[in-house]
This record gives sequence, C-alpha cells and structure tokens, in this order.
Amino acid sequence: MGLFDRLRRRGSAGGGGRAGGDRRGTLDRGSQRADLAHLEQFVASRRGVEGYVEPRTSVTETTIVLVAADGEWTRRRIDGPEVARKLSRDLTIPVYDAQVTGYPQRMRDWSARQKEE
Repeated sequence: MGLFDRLRRRGSAGGGGRAGGDRRGTLDRGSQRADLAHLEQFVASRRGVEGYVEPRTSVTETTIVLVAADGEWTRRRIDGPEVARKLSRDLTIPVYDAQVTGYPQRMRDWSARQKEE
C-alpha cells in the first residue's frame, strides 16, 4: 500500500474526514492526489524541509506550507491537521503549527528575492 492510499483511506474512514467532499463551512475544494504528489516531490527534491500546518478557515481547507532550507516554499491543501502530521512522519520532516510558531524568516527572505527578480 502506497503513501497516497494510506492517507486517502485515513481521510475517508468513519465518515469524519473531508476526503469524501465534506467541506462544511468552506468555499474551498478538498485536497486531491495531485496535492499530495506535489508535497512528496517537493520534499524529495529539496533539503531541510519543514512543514507548517495552517488551520481550516471559512474560506480555505486546512493547508500545509513546506519550507526548504533555502526558504523556497509551497502550500497545498491537506485533509486536516492529523493527515498533515502523518504525512510529515511518513516523509520524515518536522511539522509545526503555523499559528503557534509563525513562519521562518528564510521563507520571507526567499519571497522577497523572488519579487526582485
């Protein structure tokens, strides 16, 4: 069983997950296989990646921001904080609650450099 199968099964088990399309109170779509594939590829192709879980809001589903050692980052939807933590364990990267820790300075520095170019 692959990583995506485990995450998909966990998200839809017991009817409590949003994998089946239950997005009560948000205007956003749920995470898709392509989102997970992108996150996995980002971790595999960069060094020093950390995850920052962003909470679900009335507009967006739960998201995870991955930040590499050089500050490059990406954000994708994920089916809840539990799935984000499981994904980070499976990919062996640290994960933090963005509301508690905030984002690393290197992420802001990288974004500023991209705007200059």
